[in-house]
Amino acid sequence: MSKLPVSADKIIKEFGPHLNYAPTEGYLGRDEPDKVVPTHCCFCGMQCGIKLLVKNNKVVGFDPWMEFPFNEGRLCPKGVQRYLQNNHPDRLLDPLIRVEGKGFEKTTWEDAMDRTISEIKRIQNTYGNDAFSMLSGVSLSNEKSYLVGKFARVALKTKNLDYNGRLCMVSAGAGNKKAFGLDRGSNNYADLEKAEVIFVTGANVSETFPTLTHWIWRARDNGAKLIVVDPRVIPLARTADLHLDIKPGTDSALYGTILKYMADHDMLNQEFIREHTSGFEQTLEAVKDYTLEWGEKVTGIDKEKIRTAAEWWGSAATSFLLHARGIEHHSKGVDNVVGCINLVLATGRIGKPYCGYATITGQGNGQGGREHGHKCDQLPGNRDISNPEHRKYISEVWGIDEKELPGVGYTAYELIEAIHRGEVKGLLSICFNPLVSLPNNNFVREALEKLEFYVVIDFFLNETARHADVILAGSLHEEEEGTVTTAEGRVTRIRQAVTPPGNSRQDTAILLEIADRLGAGDKFRYNSSEDIFNELRVASKGGTADYYGITYEKIEQNMGIFWPCPTLDHPGTPRLWEDYKFKTNDGKAHFNPAPYRDPGEVTDDEYPIVLTTGRVVSQYLSGTQTRRIGKLVNQYPEPLVEIHPELAAKYGIKERDLVKVVTRRGEGLFPANIVETIRKDTVFIPYHWPGKKSANQLTPGTLDPISKIPEFKVCACKLIPMGVKAPSSEEAAAFASE
Repeated sequence: MSKLPVSADKIIKEFGPHLNYAPTEGYLGRDEPDKVVPTHCCFCGMQCGIKLLVKNNKVVGFDPWMEFPFNEGRLCPKGVQRYLQNNHPDRLLDPLIRVEGKGFEKTTWEDAMDRTISEIKRIQNTYGNDAFSMLSGVSLSNEKSYLVGKFARVALKTKNLDYNGRLCMVSAGAGNKKAFGLDRGSNNYADLEKAEVIFVTGANVSETFPTLTHWIWRARDNGAKLIVVDPRVIPLARTADLHLDIKPGTDSALYGTILKYMADHDMLNQEFIREHTSGFEQTLEAVKDYTLEWGEKVTGIDKEKIRTAAEWWGSAATSFLLHARGIEHHSKGVDNVVGCINLVLATGRIGKPYCGYATITGQGNGQGGREHGHKCDQLPGNRDISNPEHRKYISEVWGIDEKELPGVGYTAYELIEAIHRGEVKGLLSICFNPLVSLPNNNFVREALEKLEFYVVIDFFLNETARHADVILAGSLHEEEEGTVTTAEGRVTRIRQAVTPPGNSRQDTAILLEIADRLGAGDKFRYNSSEDIFNELRVASKGGTADYYGITYEKIEQNMGIFWPCPTLDHPGTPRLWEDYKFKTNDGKAHFNPAPYRDPGEVTDDEYPIVLTTGRVVSQYLSGTQTRRIGKLVNQYPEPLVEIHPELAAKYGIKERDLVKVVTRRGEGLFPANIVETIRKDTVFIPYHWPGKKSANQLTPGTLDPISKIPEFKVCACKLIPMGVKAPSSEEAAAFASE
């Protein structure tokens, strides 16, 4: 009988209360599993190693995977409970078809596929190929992400493909490409350990990426100073050396003020700037008037705190800057990203041990998913779909004429707008829940109701799928072989633990059958996920995201390989830019001017309060998976509106009072959570819930002009106290489902 490794004791002591995991003698109290499958968590971009316990073709539990180098057995509350969805009663076991007046009924795969193919052909024959569209998700493996991109262009022959990474990492990707010519964080997280200063901005690490916190703790144990920028005193900020309580939407003003202070006080690495960068003079010119006093006025942060941050960052020998959605979900998200990168380049602390910069990927395969072709403007290997050379190469790999390859399509929210206009008539979505995830979701709902045909591939009936005509029962993370790329750029193996239950099918098999029925089967002859990966390797070869030298065997032998990895004998690249040879047109890192401008929506007399949104520790994205797991629901059963005591007193609001939050797009009712850990001019609502409890019925559809990411993180609102206490959690659950 297997036993817990001795090293697990440390994990249990440190994380036991959060893991619901107690030491046992082997598998005491349960049957010996049929097999133990080392794989990865299905949630955030950390992709923590985990061992799934399988009995009778069902995942029945987990063990820590102590040897996996990033998390070393640690898991967050979501990771611990992730296996429970495998046998959930809501699991889709058969394809469903909408029957007029009756709702959804089970159907056969033959009938579901016949209806799907006939409707795709009808719409495209009537309105043109681009009238049928596709939206996908980056919870998909690299193989499925690659397959979706090829499927949309070669089988559906449509330009209108995009993905839910448009709501996640596209501002970071665009900023990275502008500065470095390559879209990946520059360092693996082990480089945090001996950084003297760690600058975390727009990243609620302890709640959204809990296992990453360990690497920050290691640095703190080594004496590192921690700077946290957030309008709330998030858990990481409670123990930070310096918390900068920024007014939402003013991030670029803060970074510009710090850069100006460093320049004025001789804290720049002039040799690095001169030898290895371009654009510095223009960038400095853009912040020439950014005094500490100006920075304080715009950001709401005390000028002495800004000075301290600048001095710590400017004088450190080693440093690491991390950011996530908090600075990216803006109509100027790319400006915010390049503003951060400017601070890194100004010190020259990049491409060296314990010196670097990283973008924290939100979704499970948010990194790999934005590299291999299911973005509207992208081809595999992070190639540009508008570039003639890139188009020619990928067309040859796919065996099609370059003239047949569609061009740039609409981004995710633009696609919804096109549906609303009647320009796009049909939609296929996979692992995407836009009715909860996209902003201004009343507008999204109206668009979905205008579709002539909508088909969904998913494993649960999410809120958006309820608007579908056909639902194809797909697969979970652990039901297919594949790879994902972690936030560090480490390509890891997802191992199949079980087969799909009932009459559900693997996502890959569903897409391949549709392609075959559309007459493109000769372009999709794969016998395994590894076959798809091997084609991906060739398609990525020579691109900035080069996976050619990565194989399944190589990943297995090394517990992951960091890309770029251009040849079979290449070891991979955990730390970028050690040779200071950047992937830009001039081989230098580019400074980019980021002058401050207001967010898309500012407060006024009618809407005087800033609303910002984000996540909580027990929930994940649109909640399709985590809102079905009881212990995670109990931990945070409903969305609350966080309000500072002084702001609450102004409106006569007390704890658990029901508050109507109103913006220019809609209104929602939320129980008040009165906390001192938020700015007095700001309220916060988590966004994981649908319907009347959805934060995204309030948020605007304002987009960044470059990345086209929506501005989730700042909009103007007003509060209307309802004069009654909010219902209990049980009553609230019933209310939200109405």
